[in-house]
Amino acid sequence: MKVTVLIPAAGTGRRMGGSVSKQYLELAGKPILAHTLTLFENHPLIENIYPIVPPGDISYCQRQIIDCYGFSKVRRVIAGGINRQDSVRNGLNALVEDGFDQPQRPILIHDGARPLFDCKRLSALIEVVRKTGACTIGVPVKDTIKDVVNSRITGSPDRSRLWQAQTPQGFQYRLIREAFDRADADGFIATDDASLLERLGHPVQMLEGDYRNIKVTTPEDILIAVALLGGPP
Repeated sequence: MKVTVLIPAAGTGRRMGGSVSKQYLELAGKPILAHTLTLFENHPLIENIYPIVPPGDISYCQRQIIDCYGFSKVRRVIAGGINRQDSVRNGLNALVEDGFDQPQRPILIHDGARPLFDCKRLSALIEVVRKTGACTIGVPVKDTIKDVVNSRITGSPDRSRLWQAQTPQGFQYRLIREAFDRADADGFIATDDASLLERLGHPVQMLEGDYRNIKVTTPEDILIAVALLGGPP
């Protein structure tokens, strides 16, 4: 069974400034979202892709990104929700509507603003998802981390156990669906999808990625991404 990819890209990018959402900003000659979609378009194990964008952007994204760059694996563009979790839920609902909700189907969820993921790691990630049900990409933290309350340090976690979560994060459909349904029932909001499985007690494997896989969030990130791509902005 091949793989489905959900790409939440429904944020407004307030920290970026300007009037253009960050996923449409140009990076080395084409929009950030187009770079991200290319990572999955060219992989043989990927069957279909669902970009998830602000509701008012669906036509624009279809015309200026999907059609313009010829992404044949994009099944359709989905309207996002109020927050990231709402957007991913909308994507999961679309899989039910389109018949891609088989219990064992690997579902990858990848931030639309992470255009530099090394897609050579995709096959390994998918294999772990098929074997264990859940896996995320991440990297060990480099800096010392402090717990801080009211501007005072309350502790220093053991750095050897700390990893920075990235995306893609991958799950068998039945597990991520259960995790989202339970979160909805409990009113729980998480900052990443793996957290939803963690709270159910389901183990999530960590697969080491690389530090190039940055999330483009601020103007400084654009400069870093350009340098990593080795081209002009």
